Amino acid sequence: MAANGDSCEKPLRRTGTKEKQNGNTTDSTIRERRQKEKEERLSLVLWRRPVTTLHYFLLESLIKLKEWTIKLWQRRSIVFLVLVLCSLFSTAYSIEGSHQKYVQYLEKKFLWCAYWVGLGILSSVGLGTGLHTFLLYLGPHIASVTLAAYECSSTDFPEPPYPDQIVCPQLVGAEGSISLFSIMSKVRLEACMWGAGTAIGELPPYFMARAARQSGADPEDEEYEEFEEMLEQAENAQDFVTRAKMGVQHMVQKVGFFGILACASIPNPLFDLAGITCGHFLVPFWTFFGATLIGKAIIKMHIQKLFVIITFSKHIVEQMVSLIGSIPKVGPSLQKPFSHYLEAQKNKLHHGERRKASDDNWLSWLFEKLVLVMVCYFVISIVNSMAQSYAKRLQQQRHLVEKTK
Repeated sequence: MAANGDSCEKPLRRTGTKEKQNGNTTDSTIRERRQKEKEERLSLVLWRRPVTTLHYFLLESLIKLKEWTIKLWQRRSIVFLVLVLCSLFSTAYSIEGSHQKYVQYLEKKFLWCAYWVGLGILSSVGLGTGLHTFLLYLGPHIASVTLAAYECSSTDFPEPPYPDQIVCPQLVGAEGSISLFSIMSKVRLEACMWGAGTAIGELPPYFMARAARQSGADPEDEEYEEFEEMLEQAENAQDFVTRAKMGVQHMVQKVGFFGILACASIPNPLFDLAGITCGHFLVPFWTFFGATLIGKAIIKMHIQKLFVIITFSKHIVEQMVSLIGSIPKVGPSLQKPFSHYLEAQKNKLHHGERRKASDDNWLSWLFEKLVLVMVCYFVISIVNSMAQSYAKRLQQQRHLVEKTK
């Protein structure tokens, strides 16, 4: 009997081993196919395949436009309400009367806030391909206000021309009477609006992951599989990036609101993972967005703002210029353009005159070119990303056709 039992068990074991080997072979084939498709998508960039990339970009743009149109039509009541409010404001804007000063004040504040919110969205949207608008716009704005405040000994810059141009007021206080908190108060609105924009820019990864989870994501989908593998293999990971990602994921998943708040309150390039994690685990919207908004628009922005203000305070800047001049051999030649630039800025603050083109030095020229390069890179990354999204659509359609056969 025992012999018969052994003889019956051996074929079963062999069959199980064979099925396991077939399963491993199938998984390996699927992984190889997905890797090949991923490499094919990543090859869709403007400098390698410009014609195909632009073609796919246009097709993806049309698909996105159609999807947004359908979504707006589904929310036509909200769209109608917004149109009515815009019509009322337009009517109040065109009719003469004593209310015009309030309308103009609201218009100016709205455009100013919308400008910084838009820059904040551009900074965080795109899963790491956003435009670094803090370095290009908000940081220089805070730095210019800081330098002007110490030079003018006041933050009561006349409006207009502020914020387009900073001019020292005619009546200022005693030298050195400016305080750190007064500068922070001067730039608080634009800093908080920029931070709110970055919080809004974190919503797309959250909504995409949430929609995929609610609709029942296909376990064979590449993004779903990558996320699950990351969760399974994280504990044995040795590299810093993977451990940092999993630290964000565990904090968000286990601590909840305060975990999201902690991740959003510090400069964190991995925060996109927090949005994906919250969407994947169906964290309530207001828990995610509320913590993100408080962390980015209030806590993080005050930290960044304080850092910029301290860095560009009068004494620190003078020490930095002196330190540059003390560099052997090249120090004096590097110190000269910085000194000229600071002197030109001081003259402009007191006289309210814009510099002529002939007075520009290589620092301003370099900054303008840097802005241009980063904006071009941002646009190119959007084109490449949308073209790769359309290529993925084609691959998914091909898979569906193969399954139906």
